[in-house]
Amino acid sequence: MPSALALGSNLSSPAGSPRQTLDAAVRRLEDLGHVTAVSRYYETAPVGYANQPTFLNAAAILETTLAPQALLTHLLAIEREFGRDRSHGIANGPRTLDLDILLYDDLVLGTPTLQLPHPRMHQRSFVLTPLVEIAPHLVHPVFNKSMGQLLEDLTKA
Repeated sequence: MPSALALGSNLSSPAGSPRQTLDAAVRRLEDLGHVTAVSRYYETAPVGYANQPTFLNAAAILETTLAPQALLTHLLAIEREFGRDRSHGIANGPRTLDLDILLYDDLVLGTPTLQLPHPRMHQRSFVLTPLVEIAPHLVHPVFNKSMGQLLEDLTKA
């Protein structure tokens, strides 16, 4: 199934700088399926907790046979490999690596551990901008709008 993923980093990890971390994370995603597209890396200001370094954000499309919860489990394991511990730290604070499932085909899912589509993706230009670069015509299964339309709506607001 095709899934859209968000990637972010603003701290060095065992792989190196945030850019090197994202490069290495994309290579690790290949262990979970086939990466069919990766956006450029976008420098973005932090949201929420402002006293931290600028982020590098990107998006990727991953074709995978993993079920959504299994995919999430693997993504969290990759984050840990790169030095992220979600049990500690500040909400929206600095991180070595952030991997989020934005969309999993057209699945709508709400469990205690996984919400699909990502519940805040339509409010975040740092998520939509890289996703629009690689998949502007993907449709949000709840709002029934393309990623391009969601980004346009956000920039008008």
